[in-house]
Amino acid sequence: MSGRGKIIQPLRSGPSFARVELSPLPHRHILAGGLVFAFAALGRKKARAAGEQPGLQAIQGTSGGGETGAAFQGFAPGGFIRIAPDGGITLIMPSVEMGQGIYTAEATLLAEELEVGLDQVRLEAAPPNEELYTQPLLKSQSTGGSTSVRGAWVPLRQAGAAARTMLIGAAAARWGVPPTDCTASRGTVTHGPTGRSLGYGELVEDAGRQPVPQDVPLKDPSQWQIIGKPVKRLDTPGKVDGTAVFGLDIRLPDMKVATVSACPVFGGKLRSVDDKAARAMPGVRDVIRIENAVAVIGDHYWAAKQGLEALRIEWDLGPNAGLSSRNLVDTLRASYGKRQAVQARRDGDADRAMAGAAKRVEAAYELPFLAHATMEPINTTIHVRPDGCDIWVGTQVPTVAQAIAAEVLGLPKEKVAVHNQLIGGGFGRRLEADPIGQAAAFARQVNYPLKIVWSREEDIQHDLYRPAYYDRISAGLGADGRPVAWVDHVTGGSVMGHYFPGGLPEGAAQPPYDLPIVHVDWTREDPPVPIT
Repeated sequence: MSGRGKIIQPLRSGPSFARVELSPLPHRHILAGGLVFAFAALGRKKARAAGEQPGLQAIQGTSGGGETGAAFQGFAPGGFIRIAPDGGITLIMPSVEMGQGIYTAEATLLAEELEVGLDQVRLEAAPPNEELYTQPLLKSQSTGGSTSVRGAWVPLRQAGAAARTMLIGAAAARWGVPPTDCTASRGTVTHGPTGRSLGYGELVEDAGRQPVPQDVPLKDPSQWQIIGKPVKRLDTPGKVDGTAVFGLDIRLPDMKVATVSACPVFGGKLRSVDDKAARAMPGVRDVIRIENAVAVIGDHYWAAKQGLEALRIEWDLGPNAGLSSRNLVDTLRASYGKRQAVQARRDGDADRAMAGAAKRVEAAYELPFLAHATMEPINTTIHVRPDGCDIWVGTQVPTVAQAIAAEVLGLPKEKVAVHNQLIGGGFGRRLEADPIGQAAAFARQVNYPLKIVWSREEDIQHDLYRPAYYDRISAGLGADGRPVAWVDHVTGGSVMGHYFPGGLPEGAAQPPYDLPIVHVDWTREDPPVPIT
């Protein structure tokens, strides 16, 4: 079982960080937060600047801002669609783009029912807002577990259909004709009998006064113009020509860059730092500390990295100082039989089948910890001010990131604006927000925007790993050499143990083979190393 799709965020232990638990919201119909029409009179940004190309560019720079979240929350029933008086259409993406193509997929669902083309829309990352952007399957504002399209399939289409119905209703009311005589296509409502037409932008004020329709019929698959058809991904041009903005690409006025060294042993602390040599290096601006890590701030990353290498650091390695791969494996091996195993699957009488088998084959397998090793290194750009905080980061859990930063900084959540960015690979790593908590603890010590970038070595050494396992597998073979029984005794940590008190059996209960008798149990042995 992978560690994706979780809703409670554990942080590393120690006073520098807090554990924030977010209760799952009740399952709700997303259409309740279904659409927004943005009005110039409300001071909203226009969805398309003059001469600007449609597509991904709306993501850059302004996506996911705190004022956007506040406006969405206060301008019910909105969430996914904004149409400006100039006709610009912005689609708000509830899921996070990290290379899996979800921005194009979700835009397709909205555009299909809204009756616009993908070439007519701009995309914007959703701000933190559980009320509007809870993922129905994960019960939180999260992207993970390959659930995005499944969760959005009906609600986003319903949001597009409701918006289209309101726009048609507004045009029909203006013309004094039945809505059934009107159709929508490519952002324009047309009255069939007279040929009159109005663009969506001309209708936004009237449409905003229309009641939100309930149970709008969705288009039959035979009518689909976009869904199921070959389309070009909306994020490809920017990624090819270099204009796409990832978290690592953020540049702000007066921003400095820092890189970090945390205690090489989980649970350890910083004892002392001699920073004289680092402070003397060109481009180094400051050296700051938290309980278990030190950061060097420079005019650019290279200065910060060189300064970090010049530090003389003494660590208090703490209770795990003697931990090694060997004794971790030995602990897993010795744990089996010492406590009651969880029965993950028990199909048939494995003992009897094994006793009658023509041959028995046994083996033990050791699976090591594995780092996620995302292409884009861990990074967070953060500006802490007395009255609030702005964070530019790529995260799979924006509301968790917001809550953790608020906890570390002692701010109300609404004072922390998370500007979500494109992610250069998630793989579940960015379902965890420990780097954002660390960044907040560092950035509160300076009065300028700070971009914190982990080196690749730091990233690997301080990941939250895929668990290590020790499996004892036995197979009974019949006279024809085919298996008659399969027994798997799994020992290892629980990814889901962070989120459910008893943990859950992990994935070996569903082998990819049609085996007549299967017995799988799991002995939980959590390591002193963070896992996800």
